[in-house]
Amino acid sequence: MVLAGSALVAAVLVVVQAVGLATVLAAAVDGRFDRLASVVTAAAVLLRGLHQGALTAIAGRAAAGVKAHLREQLLDAAVRRGPAWLAGQRAGELATLAGRGVDGLDGYLTGYLPQVFLSAFVPLATLGWLAFTDFASAVVVALTLPLIPIFGILVGKSTGARTQRQWHELSRLGGHFLDTVRGLATLRAFGREGAYVRRVREHAEAYRGATMRTLRLAFLSALVLELVATVSVALVAVPVGLRLLDGRLTLGVALAVLLLAPEAYLPLRALGTKFHASQEGLAASAEIQAVLENAPTVTAEPRLPSPDAAIVFDRVEVRYGDVVALRDATLEIEPGDRVALTGPSGGGKSTVLSLVLGFTTPTAGRVLVGGVDLSHLDLAAWRARLAWLPQRPHLFAGTVADNIRLGAPERSLDDVVAAARAAEADGFVRALPGGYDTDLALHGLSSGQRQRLAMARAWLRADASVLLFDEPTARLDPASEAAVVASAARLAAGRTALLVAHRPALLSIATRTVTVDGRLTEARHPVVAA
Repeated sequence: MVLAGSALVAAVLVVVQAVGLATVLAAAVDGRFDRLASVVTAAAVLLRGLHQGALTAIAGRAAAGVKAHLREQLLDAAVRRGPAWLAGQRAGELATLAGRGVDGLDGYLTGYLPQVFLSAFVPLATLGWLAFTDFASAVVVALTLPLIPIFGILVGKSTGARTQRQWHELSRLGGHFLDTVRGLATLRAFGREGAYVRRVREHAEAYRGATMRTLRLAFLSALVLELVATVSVALVAVPVGLRLLDGRLTLGVALAVLLLAPEAYLPLRALGTKFHASQEGLAASAEIQAVLENAPTVTAEPRLPSPDAAIVFDRVEVRYGDVVALRDATLEIEPGDRVALTGPSGGGKSTVLSLVLGFTTPTAGRVLVGGVDLSHLDLAAWRARLAWLPQRPHLFAGTVADNIRLGAPERSLDDVVAAARAAEADGFVRALPGGYDTDLALHGLSSGQRQRLAMARAWLRADASVLLFDEPTARLDPASEAAVVASAARLAAGRTALLVAHRPALLSIATRTVTVDGRLTEARHPVVAA
């Protein structure tokens, strides 16, 4: 609505400025000074400048809001899809999409979209004035105006396809570059860094070539539109000059027509230029829309089952494309059960935990919590009842205390220290240069230390009723393994726990064992006092 109103104001100002300037010049030729026409013309020029500045500011502000909202939607869609979906994506391409891709919409929101309204209102206003003043010129303008959008569309079809290829090359370049940087240590160890650098260089060269081809086409389009507009203005100017010489047209009207004719074509020419500038953003927005459209919707019920509710797998099937991770999986976990999940790698153990976390949605069947389908619950509230210890816990840039507080940011430092002691992490934390204030972005930790900090996070979730341990002792030395197992045994006492385990030490915590190999097969496990 703002753009439409702004374009209408711009159209009126264009006509007023042209007619006022023509009146001033005609009066000057006659040796007169038309004060009123001069004031009107000066006011029109000033208002056009203010209008353009205001339009730029409004469009820029709106574009910033739209981009922020779009990034928020993109992040929300990625969160709703969950880690299982993100694991199958290339982080570099997603980062390019959320960064350069969304920023590419500037050309569309601040340039092309306002120009669309100007291209609709300004030519119509010009034609309206010409129809009442010089009908012959109005006919010429009306017949030649469609030539500009016609040629623009013909060239624009090819531009869209080439811009799509250009964006695809940029996404691939971002993906390969980030993959190379992340795996540089591995590449150096195997002497393959040169090959991957060459691959990145090849993608950079492909992007450069695609960009240059798109620019060549854009310059060609500008040349075609300028040529059509110039010829069209000439078709108006030549007859006006002849009729002025014959005395069939007054000087004031002739000048107004000559000033207005270029203004009629100018918005359409600018529209063609801004169309090319907007194509990269539109190409990225198509991919963004695909992510948003396919994101699952969240349907949360207002209540959650009681903390001691049973977790039931009801004939669950999970597919990743053509690969079946779980088939007809049925399992009931009563409150207080400590279930060890064993089986070969790739059998679906981590998928079972991902289902409980709500990261993965069953292809068939249901995961029930207290008789309610997990997909119908408020997942954020459900996850607040969980304590999760993955194989490779992620430590964020920040202090040790902030990392332990990740799941309970409101807890005090005394609570953090108590959790670290329970996880047998207090000793090495106090030995760090800054103790609990040590910035982990500047200080590396061993695998065992990282795992014990992750265990401290679990201890700090005092209200967590369900524990999920995904092979927390993998890659640990015997001393670190013993510390993690001892802490896990104390934490699991009296709580429901799912333990993905291969080593006997962690199996000692469990009261039941379930073998996971595409299906769930239960075997009795002796209860061991932990």
